[in-house]
Amino acid sequence: MKIGLYFGTFNPVHIGHMVIAQYMLEYSDLDEVWFVVTPHNPFKKKSTLLDDRQRLHMVHLAIGDHYSLRASDVEFGLEQPNYTINTLNDLHQKHPDKDFALIMGQDNLAGFHKWKDHEKILEKCKLYVYPRPGAKPSQFDDYPEVHRVNAPLMELSSTQIRAAVKEGKDVSYMLPPEVWEYIGQCGFYK
Repeated sequence: MKIGLYFGTFNPVHIGHMVIAQYMLEYSDLDEVWFVVTPHNPFKKKSTLLDDRQRLHMVHLAIGDHYSLRASDVEFGLEQPNYTINTLNDLHQKHPDKDFALIMGQDNLAGFHKWKDHEKILEKCKLYVYPRPGAKPSQFDDYPEVHRVNAPLMELSSTQIRAAVKEGKDVSYMLPPEVWEYIGQCGFYK
């Protein structure tokens, strides 16, 4: 079984994430996509994040009962800040029968050389890369482990959504309905 690992803080998870995940399922050879909720991205400030469990819950709400999407808290038990290579090592130990691939936007591929042990990541798995607005070319563009998936160009970000909610804007169509409802009930991002 081939699993696409879609890493993110998902603060909050939005329809752009969902569209990319489903597109990967339908237009690549991935059997499942796991949303790996990252407690602390080394490139982001922890203070800007909602609680880990709240973000995981929003991913569960977004996925619902979809047959091939999963929410993963695998990084919650790892030392923080965590690095992708550590997560991959942990997943390979727990699931030796699964073939893992990373799902990332072209913007992340452009900065991939900054990732801890990026060479080892390329030895362990393939990268499934989707286009991102304004993303720069990468030194990894022509690597055999890098597979382009011509997914829809999504110009939506969690940062935009948080700012809009803080301003009192209705962004309900940018989020899965259950996530929008949960954000409203909890008063997040205000």
